[in-house]
Amino acid sequence: MLKAPGQAIVCERMASDVKTTVTELAESRVRVEAEVPAEEVERSVQQAAKVLGRQLRIPGFRKGKVPPPVVIRRLGREAVLDEALRAALGNWYADAIDTSGISPVGEPDLDVGDLPQAGQPLAFSIEIGVRPVAKLGQYKGLEVGRREPHVDDEAIDQELERLRDRFATLETVDRPAGHGDHVVMDYLGKIDDVPFEGGEGRDQLLELGSGRLLPGFEEHLTGASAGEERTVQVTFPEEYPNDLGGREARFDVTVTEVKAKRLPELDDEFASEAAGFDTLAELREDIAARLREGDERAIEREFEEAVVDAAAAVAEIQIPEKLVHARAHEMLDRTLSALARQGISKEAYLQIAGKDEETVAREAEPEADKALRREAVLAAIVAAEGIDPAQERILQELEPVAERGNTTPQNLLEQLRKDGRIDRLREDVATRMAIELLISEAKPITAQQAKAREELWTPGKEEPEKGTRQLWTPDS
Repeated sequence: MLKAPGQAIVCERMASDVKTTVTELAESRVRVEAEVPAEEVERSVQQAAKVLGRQLRIPGFRKGKVPPPVVIRRLGREAVLDEALRAALGNWYADAIDTSGISPVGEPDLDVGDLPQAGQPLAFSIEIGVRPVAKLGQYKGLEVGRREPHVDDEAIDQELERLRDRFATLETVDRPAGHGDHVVMDYLGKIDDVPFEGGEGRDQLLELGSGRLLPGFEEHLTGASAGEERTVQVTFPEEYPNDLGGREARFDVTVTEVKAKRLPELDDEFASEAAGFDTLAELREDIAARLREGDERAIEREFEEAVVDAAAAVAEIQIPEKLVHARAHEMLDRTLSALARQGISKEAYLQIAGKDEETVAREAEPEADKALRREAVLAAIVAAEGIDPAQERILQELEPVAERGNTTPQNLLEQLRKDGRIDRLREDVATRMAIELLISEAKPITAQQAKAREELWTPGKEEPEKGTRQLWTPDS
């Protein structure tokens, strides 16, 4: 192998002719035997040689202009093929999964056989968990609890208080600072009596109790008055940047002002200034309407999940513990990726949670089990109903994404087709249509009725016949 440190050979994803054979194994696992045609292997070898040729210095050739055949002779076909596999195997793996038609769960066991000779195909195998299969029970006409939207006065009052807080003003007061007060301060931080970068500030405004600064910092300023000097000892969190993590620091703080928050009076004048309403009563009505709309959307989501769960409850679905644990780790990985995009590292998250990665995954297993059951029953309904989305429906589903990407649904669909992702999109739309079918066929009952029926069944009583237990409550 020959490449600059940290440099990878990248191949663009292209439609391939990977052939696959799927063998079902025990415990919702399969083995996928995949074969990459010799022509495609050779294209990847030539591409890898071309990239490597940009890094080689060979007499008689300009830098970066060494032709692939020369690179292969110089480095040996096996070395170039090794680089080609590093670049292309991820795409071939994805193509093999797509071609096989499986829905993978968890990490794969990937086995690449002997490297092929020139003109020979590449063979590799994948063992991986797959979505479990559901044997459907009754899934039409399910009676499912659905609560009514409700907005109480307390929720409206809380929204009004948040609005008052947004329009609050700060007034200088002559008294010690308390929780919720603001202080204006100058500070200088030192580690081992030496000031450090970023550790100095002047005329900084801080709300006590906001949790904006290092743990313990704000507590040390509670009770301070204007003109008072205080020394604050803190320890930086382990994940803190700039090599400060875990180190102890001393801050010399001078409080120059104490300010109290003054909330506006809750009257018609406030309603006019804050939201443009003539009266406070009108403002309350508007808040109530918005809260009700939000609650109605929440009810739609709850009912949708409840209907799918009700269908899963009367289906026969065998889910091995290992598969549940694998899905729990997938859910945790997605959470960690989302947090990383917000600048929160895995280490920081686990420290805040006070748990290790395996414990967090174990705690996610009940939700992982529920997710697998939902996916299994929806896939079974798609098959039972022969759901096959028309292009018009697919384009309709693409409209919001296309609008955000400043393109058309047709262009986006064509791009997905070129990228080999059209089957995944079609499956997603079919799943959405299965959910819509369940909802349209379901019979909503009140949450109280659902709860009362559920209480009729207690441990030790005979279970109802398959397809007759349709009990669920949003409050359970």
